[in-house]
Amino acid sequence: MYNEASVVGSVIEGLLPVFPHIVCVDDGSSDGSQGVARRAGAVVVQHPINLGQGAGLQTGIEYALQDPELECIVTFDADGQHRVEDAQAMAARVLSGEAEIVLGSRFLDHRTKLSPAKRLVLRTAAAQSRLATGMALTDAHNGLRAFNAELAGKIQLTQNRMAHASELVHQLARIKPVWVEHPVEIIYTDYSKSKGQSLLNAVNILAELFFR
Repeated sequence: MYNEASVVGSVIEGLLPVFPHIVCVDDGSSDGSQGVARRAGAVVVQHPINLGQGAGLQTGIEYALQDPELECIVTFDADGQHRVEDAQAMAARVLSGEAEIVLGSRFLDHRTKLSPAKRLVLRTAAAQSRLATGMALTDAHNGLRAFNAELAGKIQLTQNRMAHASELVHQLARIKPVWVEHPVEIIYTDYSKSKGQSLLNAVNILAELFFR
């Protein structure tokens, strides 16, 4: 989380009945997000400075791996754009042994409302990812994922900011786990768009994919 004090408490409260072990990686927030998250019932691990989403995910993975009883990790954004029901269904597929990693996709059903321009950008990013890695993903930049502990130990993200999503797909292509996609709904609000879900941000991701 990064400066999510206005929403993170309700996000955690919505998750706790299904996921009792919640770790919030605070990425240098200055708005008191840490206290809000702790009061809501999460463990908070803090970065002293803002490092980016990729660094936050890697910190969260490494923290979770310290638990010898860890079975499944779900990555879930702090801004309220993901649905608990989707995360629960994805975790169930991992815990059943169906897959080592379940990746969320906005394009397997019609719940997510996207502008034509953003849909085109995301489709293009997925196509580029398929060409680069051979993984036939329909959505290469979805933050909702579930994966087992063994795979978590093999993930080593070094791209701190948005490029981590592409880096993760490249690592998965090398590791070759059993994977599936799962239909998820992304809830776009004015707030979530202000936190990095704008069309401009999608275009920046696409440019980074082609020119990094």
